[in-house]
Amino acid sequence: MTKMNRYLKKHTEALVKDVGVEAACKLTGRSKATLGRYYSESDEHADRYMPLDAVAALEAAASFPHVTQALAEINGNGLEVDSGRKSNDKSASSVNSNVVALAQRFAMLMSEYNQSISDGIITVTEAKRMLSETLELQKVLVEMKLHLEDETI
Repeated sequence: MTKMNRYLKKHTEALVKDVGVEAACKLTGRSKATLGRYYSESDEHADRYMPLDAVAALEAAASFPHVTQALAEINGNGLEVDSGRKSNDKSASSVNSNVVALAQRFAMLMSEYNQSISDGIITVTEAKRMLSETLELQKVLVEMKLHLEDETI
């Protein structure tokens, strides 16, 4: 499996987990097993990818367009995402949701790092992807800082 394929699979998994597996099943009309195959890196599922209609449905419900961002990056393009985009959950502005988002973003950064360093060389493209994840991590930290400051006033 190529780095690009693994990259798409990781972002597909992030999308499903962002929405939640149960909710993703309802939104796409697909089973947990089918969704799992879309992001499985095993050889038997290497050529399976989530259909665009399912990606669109999940990204509409997600806090971030994970797969669209990955596709843009793979093709050397940028994608500007509305930073105010949040899920419809009213607790989305809480510190707890910031902690969860922080953990998810850090996991994505570490995943990018692991993939990038696997061959012993971090290419310019890989560095750009890690920088992008670092910037997203920074945004979550700033949002968390603002929420914490609001609670101390």
